[in-house]
Amino acid sequence: MTDTSMLPNRSLWRRATATYAKLLEVLLAICVGILVVPVTLQIISRYTPLIPSYIWTEEMARFLFVWTIMIGAMVGIRESQHFEVDVWPDLSRRSEAMVRILARIGVLAMAVVFVWAGIEFTRFAWNRTSELADLPLWLIHVAWPVAGMTWIVFAGEQILDEMRILLGARQ
Repeated sequence: MTDTSMLPNRSLWRRATATYAKLLEVLLAICVGILVVPVTLQIISRYTPLIPSYIWTEEMARFLFVWTIMIGAMVGIRESQHFEVDVWPDLSRRSEAMVRILARIGVLAMAVVFVWAGIEFTRFAWNRTSELADLPLWLIHVAWPVAGMTWIVFAGEQILDEMRILLGARQ
């Protein structure tokens, strides 16, 4: 996260996105915590006769795993830890800002693909259900456009912060 997003006089928009980011972190922890249950049941049922083999656990684990990945990617964009690798030598502050803007434009391009294709993906699954647990499939497919929209918001904020650096604004 860039320095400008840590200023005490943040706009209502910045406070809202910070709250959304905190919610995503909590949801990520909940997804990982819940994911342990069906996976553990699958392992126990596979190697011991103590409990029967539960079929629903495989689907629940898959749904939670997809959402865990997508939420983790959203948090990764917010924290500037996703899709970013330091390969340049030490650059000036403005040069670093320009490189980060270019990288985030790439993230925005992927985000647009995720939104556009994710909407089609979700539309395809809208009236379908999973085979075993009869869960609506749109619940898993909607993760793609949600991730894309979130990336647009977070990367857009970061691009604005970097533009301030490029334009010489004081922080």
